[in-house]
Amino acid sequence: MNVLWVLAHPEPRSLNGFLATEGQRALRAEGHEVEVSDLWAMGWNPVVDAAGYAHDPAQRFQVAAAAKLAHESGALSADVRAEQEKIDRADAIVVQFPLWWFGMPAVLKGWFDRVWLQGYAYGLRGPDGEWIGYGDGFLAGKRALVVVTAGGPAWSYGERGIHGAVGELLFPLQHGTLFYAGAEVLPPVVISGADRFTAEEGERAAAELRERLRAMPTAEPIPYRTQNGGDYGDDLVLRPDVAPGSTGLGAHLARRPGA
Repeated sequence: MNVLWVLAHPEPRSLNGFLATEGQRALRAEGHEVEVSDLWAMGWNPVVDAAGYAHDPAQRFQVAAAAKLAHESGALSADVRAEQEKIDRADAIVVQFPLWWFGMPAVLKGWFDRVWLQGYAYGLRGPDGEWIGYGDGFLAGKRALVVVTAGGPAWSYGERGIHGAVGELLFPLQHGTLFYAGAEVLPPVVISGADRFTAEEGERAAAELRERLRAMPTAEPIPYRTQNGGDYGDDLVLRPDVAPGSTGLGAHLARRPGA
C-alpha cells in the first residue's frame, strides 16, 4: 500500500513524535510506501483565504464556489495541489493528532478546510447523476485510520465517562469527513493518559500501534450506514423502519463494531 501519514503535533520529541516515527518504520518494514505530511514541520498555513484560490479580491469571496473554480481551472495554490496529489496516490490515510479541547489542533482542521474543497472532496455526483457521500466519494476504495492521544485516563472516555465516548468525540472526523468522502474507516487507535506516559508505557503504545498498522489492509471498518444503501430517505433521514426508536450518533451504525 501507499500510505499518507498526516501528523499534527509541534514537538518531534513528544509521544506523538515517537509514535509517528515507530508507526512509519513499521509500515515500511511491511513493504508499504509512506508519504508524510508533518504539518508543523511543513509550516502549513491553515487559513482559508482568497489568495489560495487566485480569487479576485475586488469580488465577494464565496469560499466553496471560489475553491471549486480554482480546482477546476488549475488555479489552486501549490501547497494545496501537493496535498491533493498525495491523497490521490494513497491507498490509505493515517491521521494522527493529540486531542485538544475535544477536537483536532487548528493546523489539522485547516488542512482539511483548505485541501478537502468543493469539487474535489465534496459536491460530487455519481455516474447516474446522484449526489454521493457517506460511503461513496473521492476516497472510495481507500482506508483511513485515526491515531489520537488524549490526556485523561481511558475510563473517562468510556460510554459513561465524563469526557464522552471516543467514538462520539471522533464522529465528526471519522463519519462526517473520512466516511463522507468514501473511505473505509477503521476503529481508531486511542492512546489515553498521554500526559503522564513513561518510556515503558510509550513502548507499549508503540507496540499496539504497530499491531494495528499491520492489520490495516484487512481490518474490519466501522460499520457506518451508507448514504445510498437504502437506510436513508431522499431527505437523508433514516427511514422509519430502520433502527426504530434509535436516535443520536449510534443510530448511524448498522451494528455495534465487533458485533
